[in-house]
Amino acid sequence: MHADGAQVGAPICRGLSVVEVAEDPAGELTGKLLAQYGAAVTKLEPPQGSPTRRVGPFADGVTGPDTSLTFWYYNTSKTTLTADLPGESEILENLLKDADVLVLSVSRARQDELGFDLGAIAARHPSLVVCAITPFGQDGPWSRYVTSDLVSLAAGGLLNSCGYDDHTIPPIRPAENQAYHVAASFAHISVFLALMERDQTGRGQVIDVSMHDCVAVSPELANPYWFYPKALVKRQTCRHAQPTPTQPALFSTGDGRYVYFALILSDPKPWQNLVEWMGSHGLAADLTEPEYSQVAYRQANFPHIQQMIEAFFLIQDAKAIYHEGQARGLPIAVVNSPDDVLVDEHLVARGFFDTVALPGGETAVFPGAPIRFSAYPAVPQSPAPSLGSATARTESL
Repeated sequence: MHADGAQVGAPICRGLSVVEVAEDPAGELTGKLLAQYGAAVTKLEPPQGSPTRRVGPFADGVTGPDTSLTFWYYNTSKTTLTADLPGESEILENLLKDADVLVLSVSRARQDELGFDLGAIAARHPSLVVCAITPFGQDGPWSRYVTSDLVSLAAGGLLNSCGYDDHTIPPIRPAENQAYHVAASFAHISVFLALMERDQTGRGQVIDVSMHDCVAVSPELANPYWFYPKALVKRQTCRHAQPTPTQPALFSTGDGRYVYFALILSDPKPWQNLVEWMGSHGLAADLTEPEYSQVAYRQANFPHIQQMIEAFFLIQDAKAIYHEGQARGLPIAVVNSPDDVLVDEHLVARGFFDTVALPGGETAVFPGAPIRFSAYPAVPQSPAPSLGSATARTESL
């Protein structure tokens, strides 16, 4: 909201017409993000429905095209039509006549099977922004290869940084479509950039979003370590991969939970704050000795420091540690599970979660928009459309 607390204006995507043809979460999330900021997103599905309709878990344990919680999440605030492409391509063409954006998220080989000639589409609709998300891009030797979330993480190098201290255990995939979400983030940004350019020239364009490219630029410290000192990072349990091992950062608490505490031994201020905190409980022991003011001494004696911190946290509850540690300026957090996040006091206070009315009269809690704008209020979410329907979007924008 503005400085005076007022919210004015329409959502940034109000009036924007988007057609989505997506067979994976990358395209579906791109469409969802646009819908969350006011765009009218029409999802074009095959008669049997999008693949995510067949991905569990399912509401009340009932398997069906309209009960997939995965589909519900990725497709809020959209309408849907069905078309058997390429035979019913006139349905797509009718949609594109008035569209601003086409989000196309199918493999390069599937583009040909479904009759998508991107150059021809751009020629027929010169003001249309076509955002094509594929596993490996529109060209190159791998352009027709297929992918999955795990394949993309592996091929892009990100998987090598994920796992545990024990390197006899292979790399471990992060949960829940990380590669698809990375691609959607880049695609979402690229659509807005193309629309900005169209505002100046009146011309649309084809955006080539390669999941492989997106993941390849996202492995945190792995790329700069290799580009400059030619060092390969090694995966570590619950902390950033580094060329050499760093100190553990997970600690058990008195209530059977874990906290993550990134103690930086080289910085004197966090160290002083930690010792003062432990001292307030009478547990600083020898850590107050003058030699611990030296970084080299702290590093040489870290196993002892680690044991002291472990004992200190074991006599306290996780939430108490989190709030007190943060109050003392220390980088610390409780390791929350998904059900903890749903009742997170901070997210709840900020109104992050949306209660969405479902077609049967029940309600469900959904994550809200990840970005807020001061110029207009949040756009209410409507439920994912049932297969073959033209479910109306929420119009109270």
